[in-house]
Amino acid sequence: MAGILLVGVLRGNAGIAVNAGVGLLVSFLPAVLERNYRITMSVGIVLWITVAMFLHALGTLSLPALGFLSPYKSTWWWDHMTHALSSSLVAGAAYAVTRALDEHTEYIAMPPKFMFVYLLLFVMAFGVVWELVEFYVGVASDLVGTGKVLTQYGLDDTILDLFYNTLGGLIVATFGTVHLTDLADQLQLRIESTDQ
Repeated sequence: MAGILLVGVLRGNAGIAVNAGVGLLVSFLPAVLERNYRITMSVGIVLWITVAMFLHALGTLSLPALGFLSPYKSTWWWDHMTHALSSSLVAGAAYAVTRALDEHTEYIAMPPKFMFVYLLLFVMAFGVVWELVEFYVGVASDLVGTGKVLTQYGLDDTILDLFYNTLGGLIVATFGTVHLTDLADQLQLRIESTDQ
């Protein structure tokens, strides 16, 4: 991702640079959480975060093998894959934080079936907010006259993005919660240690 960021800076392409820079920052999050808060993520979770961020950053880069088009522009499924991966990260984070709060306090009660519905609704709502951000960043880029950092391809694309966001949330709500329980337990212990 550092290489993709460098390419974006050297080309003067804000879209590549910003997407790679944000991906690089997010991929450092597990190390920051471990160093500053002693919250350790499994190798699988770190790989999940890193792969999602790398594929998103790579998708903005024009590649010679693709006729100097980016994977987002040349590969019909790339945007769907990255939306599903990114939304699965959002669902994973929502699950870990919500479960930690559920275990920490008696005022929140999330039975498994309700947690399933909550994760789906959270991811769907987050997806709508993301699509609005994507739209308004595009409008702002047009007004300022800079290159687009985020690209929206119309209403059909937005509907497909929301569908794949929901699919990513559904996968985490169905299968991923088992793999995130340890992370949620660590968050709960961290919350309890700050209360004392």
